[in-house]
Amino acid sequence: MGDTSDTNGAAIGSEPSLEEQVAAYQREFQDLDPQVEKVVSALSRLNRRMNVAYGRQTAALGISNAEWEVLKALVLSGAPYRMGPSDLAKRLGLTPAAMTHRIDRMVTEGLVTRERDEQNRVRVIVELTPEGRGKWLEAMRLASVFEADLLQDLSAAERGVLGEVLTRLLRRVEHAQPDAGGRLSDLD
Repeated sequence: MGDTSDTNGAAIGSEPSLEEQVAAYQREFQDLDPQVEKVVSALSRLNRRMNVAYGRQTAALGISNAEWEVLKALVLSGAPYRMGPSDLAKRLGLTPAAMTHRIDRMVTEGLVTRERDEQNRVRVIVELTPEGRGKWLEAMRLASVFEADLLQDLSAAERGVLGEVLTRLLRRVEHAQPDAGGRLSDLD
């Protein structure tokens, strides 16, 4: 069975190339800046594909992307890798109920513990377990191999420039959309 193509020669069901996408957008929206659109579309596609790759890696480790996010937040908090559930929820852009559900699952899996704060019995503390830290470290090992492969065609200087440029773009978005760090479910 041969490839089925549309009138532009792209295989049906496959994503058009960036050039094809930009050309189609320009055809429909003449004010489009093709350079801007190519950059933004490439970043979007790269982000989507990287998320799929990371999802496969975490799944191979027996954890979900959602659990990875909690492990990462706890590691970023620094030793002893403890946070309150409401702080975790804010950091991850989740509702308290969603965070509670996620923590329940992770406690059952032995990735975190949940204890009452001895200093303030009303407050609950979520802490990373050695097993949770081990999962985080293994995910980091897998990710570092993937990321090194991803950037292998760039020189050290190019990586530095790319990092600086992307950081400037990120700062601009963070300044313009300071509330967009979480899950944006309120905008769905």
